[in-house]
Amino acid sequence: MNNLRRVMTRFLLVAAATVSLATIGGQAVAATADDLNRDATQALQLLYKTNPAVAAIAKTARAVLVFPSVVKAGLVFGGSYGEGVLTKGDKVAGYYNSVSASWGWQVGAQSYSYVVFLMNDKTLSYLDKSEGWEIGVGPTLVVLDEGAAKNLSSTTLKDDAYAFIFDQQGLMVGLSIEGTKITPIRR
Repeated sequence: MNNLRRVMTRFLLVAAATVSLATIGGQAVAATADDLNRDATQALQLLYKTNPAVAAIAKTARAVLVFPSVVKAGLVFGGSYGEGVLTKGDKVAGYYNSVSASWGWQVGAQSYSYVVFLMNDKTLSYLDKSEGWEIGVGPTLVVLDEGAAKNLSSTTLKDDAYAFIFDQQGLMVGLSIEGTKITPIRR
């Protein structure tokens, strides 16, 4: 009887995570290029307003990848999905999605924005030529918070890419093993 209960519990958890991810994916795919461009611009303005030190990093970046809304949900199994815009200077250079899967002790749902500043031609070339950038493989990505950003200057920016996560909403609790992949999409 205990085995049957365990199997049913696992089945229900997997089913709940699958339904959550299907809902997330369905909502996120609906964005048009114009919607993404507008939302990315607004997200970047919010980041600069709440963390002015980040604007200095943007000035030295070769390109900026903005994910204005990433939705994450999980119940043991989980995942996240969001779509973003790559800009080089003032021009849109492409569209990407950010997908992650996770498992572990976790429960909840949240949305957030994140921006990746690509600091050199090597990193930009890697993103352009690869079929997707699996975070942790390839160029070095450093995730910064507001305090660390204040201590950076054009002489201390030595890593390939810097990411800022901001505008978190919702509640996600847990420990998980997670991998994120950034892949080009058509819009």
